Amino acid sequence: MPAANPVYRIGDVSITRIDEMVLRGAPPERLYPDAGPAAWAHHLDRLGPGSFDRNGATLVQSTHCWLLRTPRHVILIDSATGNDKERPAAPALHRLQEPFLQRLAAAGVQPDDVDFVLLSHIHSDHVGWNTVLRNGEWKPTFRRARHVVSAMENAYNASLERGEQPDPGKVAPGLGAMRSRPAPGVYTDSVLPVLEAGLVDLIAVDGHEVVDGLSYLPTPGHSIDHASIRLVSAGEEALFGGDIMHHPLQVYEPGLNSCYCEFPEAATRSRKWALDEVATRDIPLFTTHFAETSVGRVRREADGFGWSFI
Repeated sequence: MPAANPVYRIGDVSITRIDEMVLRGAPPERLYPDAGPAAWAHHLDRLGPGSFDRNGATLVQSTHCWLLRTPRHVILIDSATGNDKERPAAPALHRLQEPFLQRLAAAGVQPDDVDFVLLSHIHSDHVGWNTVLRNGEWKPTFRRARHVVSAMENAYNASLERGEQPDPGKVAPGLGAMRSRPAPGVYTDSVLPVLEAGLVDLIAVDGHEVVDGLSYLPTPGHSIDHASIRLVSAGEEALFGGDIMHHPLQVYEPGLNSCYCEFPEAATRSRKWALDEVATRDIPLFTTHFAETSVGRVRREADGFGWSFI
């Protein structure tokens, strides 16, 4: 990863990626188990070495968060995976020891400087740095920050952690068949401690402004109430996609759903909507798992969409 990541500007807001780690070694068929090579192999020559390792025929991805400085606040969008988390079912995320907070400090921000943590959804690699392990207990990392998350997403994960089996069809009708549920333990170690500390704001994902031109837009499917986050500042816009996509392959082939998408039918609809939205409005898309710069533009092509990193 680069020693100093680029600083992007959207209106009056500066945006910097804070790295956690690069993910290597996953072949396309593992990330996209529902589709055979016919769905993606013809797109591989469009990928640079920073997104596809041709020697190993594996994808390159990233985990990171976005640091935003507005005229009024310091804001993180998502909080990556975190250290010391028990994730045995996901070895790449298990018991990490990454210098994430040192990288945040190198960008000029200490944990107590953060005013808001905006969470797109409750999955292990998006909420992990909400908490740190201190004397055997999970404690809030960003002790002054308001942590914003979907009320529906929170309630659904809380009920699962209590051992209940909520019916997604009743919680959020219209998502289609459920393939999976959130990983156990994530809510308990990475969300509940900040909730109990009184640091969480539960919101409806309905497009209203949360803070400083940032609003939550409904893009469900990857999770039950997944949100993408729109930024509007001084006449300019950007979209933070969350997990609508995990790799540029999905720009070229929007019907690809990752193995982590809980409701594939809805995830596909949300992905196609987001691609159409950023292409139509000609605004940058800030991603959570694309490697390289992790930000780019989507353009319309004769047979679908194209992607360019910026």
